[in-house]
Amino acid sequence: MKIYTKTGDKGQTALYGGTRVSKASARVDSYGNIDELNSFIGISKSYITDEEVLKQLKKIQFDLFTVGSEAATPVDKLMLANGKSRLPLIISDSEIEELENWMDAFEEKLEPLQFFILPGGGKSATFLHAARTICRRAERSLVFLNESEEVRPELIKYLNRLSDYLFVLARYISKINSEPEEYWNPSERG
Repeated sequence: MKIYTKTGDKGQTALYGGTRVSKASARVDSYGNIDELNSFIGISKSYITDEEVLKQLKKIQFDLFTVGSEAATPVDKLMLANGKSRLPLIISDSEIEELENWMDAFEEKLEPLQFFILPGGGKSATFLHAARTICRRAERSLVFLNESEEVRPELIKYLNRLSDYLFVLARYISKINSEPEEYWNPSERG
């Protein structure tokens, strides 16, 4: 099977379920942002050595494929004619709670925040901060899509929680790597 199909040469692509849309559509933008986020998490992983964190990030990458597959599926195509779900997996509250539990465990080991943190704190933390900002963009794009087409609220909630997780994880990685965080303190302009 060849990787190129030539079916997108005129600026259209097929959604899951067969509907063809412009590659500039809000739906394609949303799952493209999710794909970019997943790639940036992969970059972050290449700089992380903590096995538990790597295990969590692998699970998150798997879950992001689940989020992306649903983002690529119009709501009217989620169910097949026989009444079964088109998608084998969907994001639920359990994946959201999992992120919250992981964050809680990291935060127990961190100093309380006193100032805003500048993106940095070593290579792995910096890539996690970049992933966090991409996650926020992916979340905004799903919210934008939801203004014209229904999106299950769990998808938006998952991305919202994931951006928080990535922030806390960046702080945790800085700490375990003994890389100092840099703060935005208005009274200490450089």
